[in-house]
Amino acid sequence: MSLLRRAKTWEISESEDSDAETKPGLDSDDSSQTASTEKQEQGSHNSAANRGRSAALAPPAGGSGTPSPARKRRSKEEIEEDRLKVKERKEAREKQRAARAQEQDERRQEQQRRREAAKTLKSLRPENCLKCITVCIHPVLLQQDGSDVLLDILVSLDWKFSIESEQLVGSIAWTQDLPQQGEGGMVSVVEEEEQVLLVLSLADFMDVVISVNRIIHSQGVETGVGSFWSPILEFLNRDGKKVVTLLVTDSEPDYRSNTHSVPLQYKLGMDHLDIEEVLVYLQLYKNISVVFLDSWQEVTDHVCAVTKALSKRPFKLLTEGAELPFCVDGSWASGVRVEKDGSGLIQVWSRQIQQLNRVSPAVASAVTASYPSPQLLLQAYNSSGSEEDRKGLLAGLSAKSGGKERRVGPEISARVYRCLTAHNPQLVLD
Repeated sequence: MSLLRRAKTWEISESEDSDAETKPGLDSDDSSQTASTEKQEQGSHNSAANRGRSAALAPPAGGSGTPSPARKRRSKEEIEEDRLKVKERKEAREKQRAARAQEQDERRQEQQRRREAAKTLKSLRPENCLKCITVCIHPVLLQQDGSDVLLDILVSLDWKFSIESEQLVGSIAWTQDLPQQGEGGMVSVVEEEEQVLLVLSLADFMDVVISVNRIIHSQGVETGVGSFWSPILEFLNRDGKKVVTLLVTDSEPDYRSNTHSVPLQYKLGMDHLDIEEVLVYLQLYKNISVVFLDSWQEVTDHVCAVTKALSKRPFKLLTEGAELPFCVDGSWASGVRVEKDGSGLIQVWSRQIQQLNRVSPAVASAVTASYPSPQLLLQAYNSSGSEEDRKGLLAGLSAKSGGKERRVGPEISARVYRCLTAHNPQLVLD
């Protein structure tokens, strides 16, 4: 029994093992078949997609489908028109480029002109112009006693001076070396000044007076040849633009410049009227001024004063040639316009009152509000009783300015009254 049961157990286990071995084989075959089927389907799907894509990309066969639009050919006129438009745009760009270049060039030139003008203006200032002036002294003057004072002062002031023997004997002249605009830029030009000082002693001036007196009495015939007056006439005839000033010096203590007529009539042995006649003749006919000085110290002071005046003249000429800086454009410069109907007269009346000293626009407005015309104010003055009432007629008027209110006051009221009623043109209103 036991053997039969054991045989059956072996048969059953073998059969189970065989079934287990055969089942995996079947599963693998099924999976392989399924995978191959899926690959075939995917391949067929891909081939179909590729065929569809190639069909879409392929040109339509036999003229079937919508044809692509053909490219339109341009005419010669259109081509020429496009060429002209391109040429116009190019020319416009070139014009803009040239305009910008010209504008930049003009801007650079303007900046250069401004720099040169500023440099010129700086050189024309008195402190800089004084460095360009040279005082020319004739060597004859250095032989006189006290002339070393002039040289010492010029050295102490660090001014340029030179000894010139070619100029008028006993004279002092000036030359100025100023920069000027030339073709190649700023150049230095030496110019002679018109001012000439002629230092004379009292004896030399006596010779001049006698010679001029002879000319006056001989009805203008110049008979001064051979005297000290002769070189002066030759100098003036050679250059009529020169302005000569005679510096008459005398070392005597009782001689004064403001009282020169009293000692001169004794020292020259001539009448006072004759001397005055000579001075007038020199001033009117020869443009010669006469200055009487005590010593070489006063001569030196006069030379320094003239030198400083010459250094200030170029800057003054430059500023005087320009427009006045305080004349602004607008209603102030053009004044008050008066229409035909009379509008604007009250503004003129207000401006007239403001011309008085210390009269503000508020005070003028108060006066014009009470008396809109000068005639009404004059009528009010005539109707007043006494002189004091007329002077104080405007004193009680109220003037408002800047939120403050004050009275016109008796002083301004009296000045307005004197301005409108006085008959003396030399009357001082204040």
